[in-house]
Amino acid sequence: MLIPDMYKKTIFDINYDLLKEKGITCLIFDLDNTLALIDEKECPQKVKVLIEKLKKDFKVLIISNNYKSRLKPYEEALGIDSVSFALKPLTKGLRQVIKKYHLKKSEMVMIGDQIPTDILSGKRFKIMTILVEPLAVKDLKITSFNRFIERRLIKKYEKKGLFQKGDYYE
Repeated sequence: MLIPDMYKKTIFDINYDLLKEKGITCLIFDLDNTLALIDEKECPQKVKVLIEKLKKDFKVLIISNNYKSRLKPYEEALGIDSVSFALKPLTKGLRQVIKKYHLKKSEMVMIGDQIPTDILSGKRFKIMTILVEPLAVKDLKITSFNRFIERRLIKKYEKKGLFQKGDYYE
């Protein structure tokens, strides 16, 4: 099942203390429509403030299907590492992270705005997943297909009473 372990409106609504209590030491964020708008070239100030706070307790990374040139300004602004061209929903990027940082899967969480990429990648890798609402309606062209699949999945889950869009949970 592609139901996220946690569902929140934004990254600012996540209970990071609860994640710490659960043994999470590594936060892996998607970039586009999770941390920033797809056409934002510079990292938003409020994201910088949040990430600086989180770096005190967690290893914080970005995993994106985007190119390195898109991630570089965020790496520099946030002082964190990233994995580009991660091929989500494959687990390539997550395997790179676990190998480079010698983590256990139980210590990792994937945070993103798309079920067919971010959540599926995390579920396939058997790590905790957190779905957040996309920051904007505007998406990359390729994402429109993912959103179509996501709407169908959500409709199916809603009928079964497994997941309700807008009904946030921890």
